[in-house]
Amino acid sequence: MEEYINNVKLNLDFYKGTDEYSDGDIEDELLEIVQREDDLEEFLTTDDRWPVLYHLSKIRHNLLEWYDFDEGASLLEIGSGCGAVTGVFCEKCRRVVGVDLSKRRSTINAYRNKAYDNLEIMVGNFEDIRFDEKFDYVTLIGVLEYSIYYINSEKPFLDMLKKAKSLLKPGGTLIVAIENKYGIKYWAGAPEDHTGRAFDGIEGYPGVERVRTFSRKGLENLLEEAGYGDNRFYYPVPDYKMPMSVYAEEFIPSCGVFVENSPAYDRDRLQIFDEVKAIDELTKEGMFPFFANSFLVFSREG
Repeated sequence: MEEYINNVKLNLDFYKGTDEYSDGDIEDELLEIVQREDDLEEFLTTDDRWPVLYHLSKIRHNLLEWYDFDEGASLLEIGSGCGAVTGVFCEKCRRVVGVDLSKRRSTINAYRNKAYDNLEIMVGNFEDIRFDEKFDYVTLIGVLEYSIYYINSEKPFLDMLKKAKSLLKPGGTLIVAIENKYGIKYWAGAPEDHTGRAFDGIEGYPGVERVRTFSRKGLENLLEEAGYGDNRFYYPVPDYKMPMSVYAEEFIPSCGVFVENSPAYDRDRLQIFDEVKAIDELTKEGMFPFFANSFLVFSREG
């Protein structure tokens, strides 16, 4: 079964009739906005609520707009959601296939990117969907930490990475964006992004069953175990959600680059120490990669 919103195909062959993941009623409002508003950036000058900004702002594009995708490439976006970065992929790749648990989110995505004729969105659980093609790129943007929702196994994070690799063409690239469990903002008192509690990741997520993030070394080990041997790390600042800059391993930010503490966006936060001063000192000691708030990783099969 399929539906079309302008040129965008919604593939419902694997949809079970119930959205398995949702931010709640705000998604109905988001759908109304993308159906009504022709200029989302202009609209966002009058509505800066965090869920609206997070899902609809083009600041999200900064994460990968700079990246030189191969000409004529195909891309699989796992967890495409409301289309925060889908438009970037549609502009840069020949074919884009999104996968998401939610039909409502997929509909928002389709309306938002209805001008493109190279987008198909498959609605359903990634684990259940059967693909008849492989891709030059597979992305996990803010998705790996939620692998338990997608993969029913004893090692869902590892198996998510393995399944993603199985869908890559030879020489293809996996792109992962995820928070660093040891990000400087968490030590300074910001609540953990997924649980809303201070120090949850640093303490190993006590009592938390549905989400995990990783350290720089922990993520690298997980990727290597899944069979990715060529892993290039980048560092979105202040984080991958609202990146204003993306730093390469070879061009770590210098002292004085950071001028304010990390935002907590939709939550109050503690401020135990001055992050700006602390990150400058850590940078002098070569510790920035360990304490960066987020990672962006490009991985190839080892």
